[in-house]
Amino acid sequence: MTDSRHPGPGAAESRPGGATRTPSAAEAGATGDATGSEAVEGLHLDVATPSEGVEVLTVGGELDMLTAPELRRDVLARIPAVTLVVLDLDGVRFLGTSGLAALIEIREQAHRSGVELRIACTELRVLRPLGIAGLHHLFDIHDDVETALQS
Repeated sequence: MTDSRHPGPGAAESRPGGATRTPSAAEAGATGDATGSEAVEGLHLDVATPSEGVEVLTVGGELDMLTAPELRRDVLARIPAVTLVVLDLDGVRFLGTSGLAALIEIREQAHRSGVELRIACTELRVLRPLGIAGLHHLFDIHDDVETALQS
């Protein structure tokens, strides 16, 4: 039995005024592609390797109690193979407490492993929760990926 209030993956959503919106592959629950992208419902992760031992992870979507465990798992799995991880969080639309906890755990594991973790972000929807929670001082935050890579 389907619930019309909660359409399944890939279903178009009705909007006020008769407009419809079809979810992206990430929102529909896609799991990856050949370009180094991974996605779970509500979260999208693109991975780039600008040089050996360096990975830039571009995060998009919502970082909440449903998606934070996936981000944590994916980033922690990469830490043993790198010396620097840059998390580009400008595409994050929402950062909840579970997302904050995931970022702290990622930071702690990176530190224990001798891996540098830098964040590239100028979005207040990410920076404000970090500041309100008093966590901004724990992270090396830069305005953009290029600055984070050069730091």
